[in-house]
Amino acid sequence: MLLDVYDTTLRVGVLRERFVDVGRPELECDVFLARAMRDGIAFSMAGADGSFGSYVREALRATTGHTLSEDALDHVMAGFSALPPQPDAEYALMALARAKVSVYAFGYGNERVLSDALDRSGLRTYLRGTISVDDLARLRPAAGAYHHGCRTAHAEPARTALVSVHAWDIHGAARAGLLTGLVCRGEGRVPATMEQPHVRGERLDQVVEALLALPG
Repeated sequence: MLLDVYDTTLRVGVLRERFVDVGRPELECDVFLARAMRDGIAFSMAGADGSFGSYVREALRATTGHTLSEDALDHVMAGFSALPPQPDAEYALMALARAKVSVYAFGYGNERVLSDALDRSGLRTYLRGTISVDDLARLRPAAGAYHHGCRTAHAEPARTALVSVHAWDIHGAARAGLLTGLVCRGEGRVPATMEQPHVRGERLDQVVEALLALPG
């Protein structure tokens, strides 16, 4: 199983507190996160080289009107290494461990930051490993990113599930041939124009249980 990290497993919303720390309005955090994903996907589609982390920092700089010092930028960016877990994450991972399902944290950006966040959250012990797509310079929802995850996990796409709170992530994974599970506490219902998830639920552990109940 490939488990999305940001918002699905770890609480990204706590970064709002760091915006307040550096004198910016907390709602600017949401604009920053959307901008970072937009820019990262755009650069990825254009074939740009470099890590996703560099695009995130530049998105932060632009969103805050180029008013923050390097130290202030560092303070906000450091928050990615200290994100707390979602309250339903450990229950879901415990269920997967009981079912002997291998789980990989599926992220984007710096793998060390990803690993540090999972270590601090206490969830790393449940995971077979972490997968970042930085080395591909291709971000989700590109099919190559999901296939890279499957290769790393030594699993066929048709027998691999992607679990996420993001409708666009579900869409991309389904188009790449994966099973999908949507946690609806994020965006809620998937638009009719997108691929629908194989299972859905309000909580991460509910989605995991539904995937485990699928035949085959």
